[in-house]
Amino acid sequence: MADFQETFDGDSRLTLAVPMRWGDMDAYGHINNVEVLRILEEARVHAFGPPAGTGLPGVAVARPVFADLPRNTQALVVEHRVKYLTPLNYRNIPAVVDVWISSIKGASFTVAYAIFDPITQAKCVVAETVLAFLDESNGRLVRISAAKKAQLQPLLGPKNFRS
Repeated sequence: MADFQETFDGDSRLTLAVPMRWGDMDAYGHINNVEVLRILEEARVHAFGPPAGTGLPGVAVARPVFADLPRNTQALVVEHRVKYLTPLNYRNIPAVVDVWISSIKGASFTVAYAIFDPITQAKCVVAETVLAFLDESNGRLVRISAAKKAQLQPLLGPKNFRS
């Protein structure tokens, strides 16, 4: 798998190059809708680090939102919202994914994404993932700490979806 590339526009977005896999393609040559969620997950983990205690050490990330969670705290997906604007065609080069934070609340935050075709630069997908932290010892949500909010704040940008 190709290395991720990350740039920061100095405003609120990280731009990542996320590899597309041959097996991600459907019968029409598009990236399958289910595989789009995998691309979002890869972008999210690359931007914010894998959850603590998973896998072996790898490349350090500048914003270890998940990697430095307290013991017995899980980062959980609460909700995905995905809008497919145009097909993302399979290419043997990485898709371009912009990642930012669209909302920070007391016990949850929302990661926003835009996926672009790496050749045409067409915006193919916009999406958001709501995440929360859970104390696995008591099954309760954990409020987002001031330190965690400070990690997220520099990436605060616009919402992809209006409620």
